[in-house]
Amino acid sequence: MSRIGVRIWTRGRIRPDLSGLVLLTAATLVLTAPPPLAGARPAQPAPAAAAFTVEEQRLDGAVPQEILRRSGFDAVAPEFVRSLRRAGSYAEAERTVGREGARLWQRAVDRAQGRGPALGDLSRDDDRPLYWARLGLTRELRAWEPGFRLTEAARSALIGKLERSSRGQDSMDFPAGKGHRGLKRIVMTGFDPFTLDRDIRISNPSGATALALDGTVISTADGPARIETAVFPVRWRDFADGTVERALRGPLSKADLFTTVSQGRVGRIDVERFNGAWRGGFGDNENVGETGLVPVTDPASQPQWTVTSLPYQAITAADTGRFPVYDNTSVTEIPAGATAPVVRPDGPTPGSAARAGGGGDYLSNEIAYRATLLRDRLGLEIPGGHVHTPVLQFGAGNTDPATGTVTDPEFVQNRLDIIAQIRSIIAVAAGAS
Repeated sequence: MSRIGVRIWTRGRIRPDLSGLVLLTAATLVLTAPPPLAGARPAQPAPAAAAFTVEEQRLDGAVPQEILRRSGFDAVAPEFVRSLRRAGSYAEAERTVGREGARLWQRAVDRAQGRGPALGDLSRDDDRPLYWARLGLTRELRAWEPGFRLTEAARSALIGKLERSSRGQDSMDFPAGKGHRGLKRIVMTGFDPFTLDRDIRISNPSGATALALDGTVISTADGPARIETAVFPVRWRDFADGTVERALRGPLSKADLFTTVSQGRVGRIDVERFNGAWRGGFGDNENVGETGLVPVTDPASQPQWTVTSLPYQAITAADTGRFPVYDNTSVTEIPAGATAPVVRPDGPTPGSAARAGGGGDYLSNEIAYRATLLRDRLGLEIPGGHVHTPVLQFGAGNTDPATGTVTDPEFVQNRLDIIAQIRSIIAVAAGAS
């Protein structure tokens, strides 16, 4: 997601290729306030729609409703409401939220990996049911009026716990013990769908790959490796609040390799060599844009650029799948002593100010920047960096969001091919490290 995912070269810099975007949607969830517990104060009216986030308000569209219904995930929010009704204290609510969030993540992982019934006719590799079901849970939690006092700060903490647990961010645990010695440990991250107002049908192949690979063991030239994954939101505010560093600090300290992944350009895969400390302002999933330096702790020591340590030469030389793979070294910078940005095809020059990494100036560049900066600040000497997938495209004749269907055979095959190729790239990277 440099400018999250889809980009093309235009006038010397990367910009969103909105014509080639693949977007998805999910089903609508009708909010009802749960009945009060016995002896509790009367329930308050549910918040008006304006009190919900922009993402949550999209749930009422026909496409989100269809995606949830055709995946069986339309039952998730009602089940969550029933569990919340039984919570008689904040501690019980916290346990419920953590349990139900983790259950949603595992349900999505199991579906993607072929465990249990599919519960619907959408292909198992589809990442969209998780995205829309999660929004159904956060919306219900935002509307919930329990039988005990719940401050807005406490409600926000519950929503944060729900976000982390339903994204796999707090379950990236590598098995320990005698039977797992010699097993390489790999961390991989993906993203939610984005640019949903352009095409509510959009899917993100990086998120689908995270679901397909979580907890799996792959074969590499250097032996078996276990992959632990998580998915991140397409929201500037979460990144400014440190969600990447909180989620990845522990796992990276135990990992042998990591790769952040997002959707990038049409018809190609890029290993992004350089990541820039700049936000370019493109709107996120809440229709908010942010421009300026990437906000980090200890800004006094913040570098303008970070560099991949993935074995890009081995990755680009390997036959990993149908899409060509490139070592992308281009950046946009303001050279030292200058005021205007220029494109550098071979990376940044000394003393320059970042305006776009190889992956652009959106949240894909930012997660790459944050993860590699965390690697460096922790003193970790492990391979790590960012990979951009191809844009996930619908089949011919199904490109108009106003008249198109939520899925088609070519769309599914494209996603499966991307998942398989990212798995192969990770195996090459682990075997060459």
